[in-house]
Amino acid sequence: MLLARALRSAALSAVARRPIQPRPLLSLQPSSAAPPGPAFAFAPAVSRPFTRSLWVLRGAGQGPSRLLLRPGSPSVSCACGGLHTDGDKAFAEFLTDEIKEEKKIQKHKSLPKMSGGWELDVHGTEAKLVRKVAGETVTVSFNINNSIPPSFDEAQEGQKPDEQEPELTSTPNFVVEVTKDDTKQTLVLDCHYPEDEVAPGEEEDSDIFSIREVSFQPTGDSEWRDNNYTLNTDSLDWALYDHLMDFLADRGVDNTFADELVDLSTALEHREYIRFLEDLKLFVKCQ
Repeated sequence: MLLARALRSAALSAVARRPIQPRPLLSLQPSSAAPPGPAFAFAPAVSRPFTRSLWVLRGAGQGPSRLLLRPGSPSVSCACGGLHTDGDKAFAEFLTDEIKEEKKIQKHKSLPKMSGGWELDVHGTEAKLVRKVAGETVTVSFNINNSIPPSFDEAQEGQKPDEQEPELTSTPNFVVEVTKDDTKQTLVLDCHYPEDEVAPGEEEDSDIFSIREVSFQPTGDSEWRDNNYTLNTDSLDWALYDHLMDFLADRGVDNTFADELVDLSTALEHREYIRFLEDLKLFVKCQ
């Protein structure tokens, strides 16, 4: 219902809490195998779970390399009338290999289902889960864009260089809307996954998601009303906050739901990433 709020919240949270780190696109260094002149070396794709590194740096003497780009690469004529270069051809070949590797590590060929009777509706990167319980409608909306926390290149202490990198996990902000059949207001709870699920000193069974804001919005209104009071939980009494969390748990939004939502969001994000690579390949090849 209030998808605009969900999108606005996701965008603001991504900027405020997590610095978005773009996927690395290009890593080039001079190749010793190339002829004299400003040439660069191209390395084949490396199969690592969810690396999202389109270009892998290869040093001299580490294996065969392919000449990728030269200043003034000649264009190739095409019936479409578009520009085609040797670099475009190499780019398309790389994308073909990268798509194959991503499909090999894809865990879910179809999106995993949520337990608890939730109905899923997906439109691109936007997803909505709906559940009706005893005169109430509970709706959970989220967007997988910018939902992967930034990764750090520094190896963790004690980690060997050849150890496999951990898989990327999508942890999106999500908005819960609770509507009662006999009221004209909808209770809206803006939720997110903290960067550290379990803080030092906390028990492992603590909540893995948090409520950030709570407000009422008119039922059926597609626009978010900023002049409606919004309760920020940063300064909220803990007893009231605990009751809000229990309120969500009674309606199926608990730790189990949050875990399953991460699996669903991660599968959706990976599917959309593969589709993006396929579209990029077609765009580069002008097909």
